[in-house]
Amino acid sequence: MKRRDFLKGAGAGILGVMAAGRLGRGQGILKDGDRVTMLLEAEAFANHGGWKVDQQFMDQMGSPFLLAHGLGRPVEDATQEVRFPRGGEYRVWVRTRNWVAPWNVDGAPGKFRLLVNGRPVDTVFGTEGDEWHWQDGGTVRVDKGRATVALRDLTGFDGRCDAIVFTTDKGFRPPHGGPRLDAFRREALGLPDTPPSAGDYDFVVVGGGIAGTAAAIVASRLGVKTALIQDRPVLGGNNSSEIRVHALGGVNKHPYKALGDVVKEIAATHCGNAEEAEKYHDERILKAARAEDNLDLYLNMRVVDVEKDGNRISAVTGKHTHKNTEKRFEAPLFADCTGDGNVGYMAGAEYRMGREGENQTGESMAPEKPDEMTMGCSVLWNSRKEPGAPDFPDCPWGVQFDENTAWKTFKADWKWEAGYWRNMITEFEYVRDYLLRAVYSNWAFLKNEHENKQKWADRELNWVAYVAGKRESRRLLGDVILDQLDIDNAKKYPDACVTATWGIDLHHPHPKYKKAFGESFIAANRHPHHKPYPIPYRCLYSRNVDNLLLAGRDISVTHVALGTVRVMRTTGMMGEVIGMASRVCTQAGIPPRGVYKSRLDQLKELMKEGAGLKNG
Repeated sequence: MKRRDFLKGAGAGILGVMAAGRLGRGQGILKDGDRVTMLLEAEAFANHGGWKVDQQFMDQMGSPFLLAHGLGRPVEDATQEVRFPRGGEYRVWVRTRNWVAPWNVDGAPGKFRLLVNGRPVDTVFGTEGDEWHWQDGGTVRVDKGRATVALRDLTGFDGRCDAIVFTTDKGFRPPHGGPRLDAFRREALGLPDTPPSAGDYDFVVVGGGIAGTAAAIVASRLGVKTALIQDRPVLGGNNSSEIRVHALGGVNKHPYKALGDVVKEIAATHCGNAEEAEKYHDERILKAARAEDNLDLYLNMRVVDVEKDGNRISAVTGKHTHKNTEKRFEAPLFADCTGDGNVGYMAGAEYRMGREGENQTGESMAPEKPDEMTMGCSVLWNSRKEPGAPDFPDCPWGVQFDENTAWKTFKADWKWEAGYWRNMITEFEYVRDYLLRAVYSNWAFLKNEHENKQKWADRELNWVAYVAGKRESRRLLGDVILDQLDIDNAKKYPDACVTATWGIDLHHPHPKYKKAFGESFIAANRHPHHKPYPIPYRCLYSRNVDNLLLAGRDISVTHVALGTVRVMRTTGMMGEVIGMASRVCTQAGIPPRGVYKSRLDQLKELMKEGAGLKNG
């Protein structure tokens, strides 16, 4: 869409835009004579207060946003100083939603106010609409010059604000979404059509979980100039303090016993889920990445666009999730370690979602016919003993529990999972929010109604993840698609690289909770064990995007095989392998497939040597 196509039909008062200008980080202005429209991006506020930046759904709803994640207690105001170019009356629009509306329940737990110079506008926001939209805030009168805009949370229950518009044009309403809204944002913020270059790189790794971080560190140690792009403020993905899943799977296995050395440097050694934040060693993995001379780390940056030259990726664009600025990354080689396969998807890589059928693959653990079910995602939580702990509010808008269905525990574990029959890309916000409803209302029942509620009287809900931990979404296809038969038979591949040890751990809805609620938020699993088996290198690159390597849960496997390859110490070894492959590709000037065809001995030698610090 051209920059100003969004103006068509937007209201006569803004059709003749004459000037746009950036006021500051995440602030922009459009002028037409004496008519003014100002855009404020909430995630770019200088002071987030107690609000959190949530970027998980920006591919679907268009932007990161601020989330008032206070566990039932209002969070501190987010504030931003702005400059109004003229005084007078402004119409106010706030992009938000009532996040429980999809379930047709009473109430609006995510309510908040907008304040200008300490005075709230009349409207309470977050009270309407099951989709992201611009809620009308009425009008506010302001003086010319500096003013402070604030978001005031009223509940602590995950109110959300994407952006705010002040306009003197009473006929203007911001575009609802999609390309028109994106064009409006870009115009108002004055973003260039071509983002500035981030620099020269040999290898760009997108996704900073254990797999992506291992890939970037190994590539750097082998002399490959590397960029690592991660859309959160921490590395580690599911193994970080934001999600708190322990890293599983064996490392340093025959025949490449050095594979896993880097994983041991960066993965948290603590065994347990939903524990205290410090046990997940965020600083250790950040320190390891920052110590590399050939590695540039880009945190809080999400890749939002891919450019191609034939069957090759030529560049990706990263957007900063706080500042709304963009950078363009060019390189001859890329890696998709995003989990969701986002880079591959945008590049047109072939992929699958859901379960293959036994009639297709011959896998005994597959359903008879293919379907769209995936493993779910988890929102973990815990509580702490706190004498005189405060009461917890009732949650009539949540999942409704009784003595039979309440989850009677002090913390969650891996079983707290949902989304099996939902699309884990397009419906991901719904899935995360369903789990939040379940967490809050289960805790409210234990504190307020359970027949043994005194057991929870001195406990306080002290952490609930808002970044959900996914297990499955897209699987990008390579020259080999690993399946259950390969695993059961420990098939010997000439390009065997990572030796995997975890059982085929497949999750499905727990029958009790599926029956009680229709949509289960508790998982059951099948987990048969098997002998260690090799993953072939040909699973670690795209079969139709010529310069795209893969590591993590988006590699080329069937749904059944994903049940075993997806654990983080295993995915981390995949990252080590593609970091080594990047060295071979860079030195020989060949694509990833060329490593298998003509340089496999070089890759094997690197896998024998390893890239751990003891080898440096």
